Amino acid sequence: MANTETHHRGTENPLLPNLTLSEFAALGKKSMEEFAKAQSDMLSAMQDAHRHWLDRMQSEAKLASEFTRSVASCRSIPEAVAVCQEWTGRRLEMMADDSKHLVTDSRRMMERSARFLSDGLFFERRSETSTEAEAARGAGRVREKMRSGDRSDSQEAAT
Repeated sequence: MANTETHHRGTENPLLPNLTLSEFAALGKKSMEEFAKAQSDMLSAMQDAHRHWLDRMQSEAKLASEFTRSVASCRSIPEAVAVCQEWTGRRLEMMADDSKHLVTDSRRMMERSARFLSDGLFFERRSETSTEAEAARGAGRVREKMRSGDRSDSQEAAT
């Protein structure tokens, strides 16, 4: 009475096709590899953003140093005002650039996150493998059984 068959032949579930243990393991391995690739892509995007903001912090520190030196060398109030106006203009330019980069970085992260979620945790569309084809066939068989079951139920109700 022991069942040694590795396939489950009971009620078919379109989400869990008839898989052998090795097919199931291969599917899991592929999923983990794709998940690792997606994670690597997200990390790469974060590192790019980090590098930009680190460079930005360094340029801001350089600007502050130059401003301090310029103000310290001023000999008159009008000269100090001119230095402050120049510094304010450069800061406003940097702030505008910062906002552009913030929007761009946020958009990139959102796009990657959306791809990550919409593709079932995978970035690249997978080609249909034999197990996916089997799952599609199983789903078709379930739909057919449901349709035929609906017809038999309506025929029984008529009699």
